[in-house]
Amino acid sequence: MGTFIVAVKTVSPLFLIIGFGVLFSRTRICTPQWIEILNKYALYIGFPALVIASLMSLEPGEQSFSKLILYTSAYTVTCMLLALPVARIFRFSRRMLRTLFLILPFGNFAYLGIPVLQNAFGDKILPAAAILSAVYLFWLFTLGIILIEAFGDDSIHPKKLIVNLLQNPLLISVFLGLAIVFLKIKLPLVAEKTIYLFSDSVTAVVLFALGIFLGTQKIGKPKEWYLVSILVFVTMLVLPFCYYLFLKTTDLDELLIKASILDATMPLGLTPYVLSLQYKLETNLTARVVVLGTFLSVFIIPFWITALR
Repeated sequence: MGTFIVAVKTVSPLFLIIGFGVLFSRTRICTPQWIEILNKYALYIGFPALVIASLMSLEPGEQSFSKLILYTSAYTVTCMLLALPVARIFRFSRRMLRTLFLILPFGNFAYLGIPVLQNAFGDKILPAAAILSAVYLFWLFTLGIILIEAFGDDSIHPKKLIVNLLQNPLLISVFLGLAIVFLKIKLPLVAEKTIYLFSDSVTAVVLFALGIFLGTQKIGKPKEWYLVSILVFVTMLVLPFCYYLFLKTTDLDELLIKASILDATMPLGLTPYVLSLQYKLETNLTARVVVLGTFLSVFIIPFWITALR
């Protein structure tokens, strides 16, 4: 019990910020437009700065992330393809199948995952956290979009996929950070301080925006939350546990195993919700999975931190 309390204290500041966002969303101060503005700041400035700052702490040859990338990719693709047999067994519609491609594999790895990993394991985990986020984003904007379009009415546009991937600020920041490290580029001190200032600001910004989003969602009827509850249970407990059993059979570093599992338990993020809007999928379901998963993560994340010790 003592370990669980410590775990709760570890993540409670993050959820307090989300709570303030929910509170402010009920006032006239914050409007839904804030969500878009704050998220754009995080996407184009804050998180790229955090990723670059995280990777700049790496020493070339100090640690290889090849196995981490391989195992994370295998887990992501497996969860994504799991939507096919699930949809067939339960006779889901094609629209629901396309929605599951987003819900089953993709959590809030950047906006919530990086702050949680940093609070749980310290700054030493930030390079791995940045790599994990990049891997998930890569598969989201490649195979994820391909599957959504392949099972839709429109044809696949490879050029559009490549352009979207190359324009993603988080992926670009990973390549920039790695280039700075491996090419041993020495940035001016003023540039480094600017990057760190932006990186220090992003956690509070994105969590506050997430709180505003949660506060704007309608509760709905109890029966509408049945499937939502199942999906949250599967994505935040069942699938991460299966992943844990697999990683324990590998020779991956113990700290990276803990970081990978904790990242896999993150609730569904806003990016899959935005994509569900864009492709006209089950948006109400996706929004409710975001809401319930984020609220339950107050307990589920400390549970996993305790279980992983």
